[in-house]
Amino acid sequence: MADCTNDCSSCKENCDSRQSPESLLEAPHAKTNVKRIIGVVSGKGGVGKSLVTGLLAARYAKKGYKVAIMDADVTGPSIPKMFGIQGRVIGNEEGILPAVTKTGIKMISVNLLLENPSDPVIWRGPVIAGVVKQFWTDVMWGDIDYMFIDMPPGTGDVPLTVFQSVPVDGLVIVASPQDLVTMIVGKAVTMAKMMNVPVLGVVENMSYVKCPHCEEKIYLYGDSHIDSYCAENDLLLLGKVPISPEIAKACDDGTIEDYSGEELKDVAKTIAKTHTVD
Repeated sequence: MADCTNDCSSCKENCDSRQSPESLLEAPHAKTNVKRIIGVVSGKGGVGKSLVTGLLAARYAKKGYKVAIMDADVTGPSIPKMFGIQGRVIGNEEGILPAVTKTGIKMISVNLLLENPSDPVIWRGPVIAGVVKQFWTDVMWGDIDYMFIDMPPGTGDVPLTVFQSVPVDGLVIVASPQDLVTMIVGKAVTMAKMMNVPVLGVVENMSYVKCPHCEEKIYLYGDSHIDSYCAENDLLLLGKVPISPEIAKACDDGTIEDYSGEELKDVAKTIAKTHTVD
């Protein structure tokens, strides 16, 4: 155009010379080939995001897929303990080698970099975001079918860094059956839309507890609002995970890979349907 100012940000014309915003995606390590990346997010902490991540990864590993977990929840890492992984990861001049669980799941977490896993991570946001970025650029993941990213809660620096730096294919949102669900899920959904990442659906954790005698479902938090919220906002309700002593013990013992519950089978089906791998 004759009157072009070369400032595409203030122009609505879709001309051939229009400049696209520069992508902020980081290149993975040269020895990394990940086919699908699924983020597990929540609008607040304490709703079981890491649990859902662990259960999904274990389920896919059992199906024969090559699976990895990036524990991006730097200030509250719990993935290694859930899988019984201890010690520190090692590296060489090429990069960092991820830890590997007994079923072959590869993982990286800040707890696998610290001398003492119980030491608190007292770092400022940019430092934490930089570490998470290095989990993608410096770790030699190898060939992976599905990578699950355990995101930190909320919508701050680290989730923003992940969305901008890593090519996330879809998100699973984790919520609890409390009245705040509309606000909590809403924040996560809005951020996903702003970052152009598809929301695969919602998982409600701590949904109910089963009576050990008659198996009746007891809803400790009262009636859940997640069904109506998902229906009103065109979201898939992918599953409901109960408060379970069996699941809690598996997490504490580092044996989450041995848990055989079927609560997340619909999540796995949805991911397989929308994000298949060759």
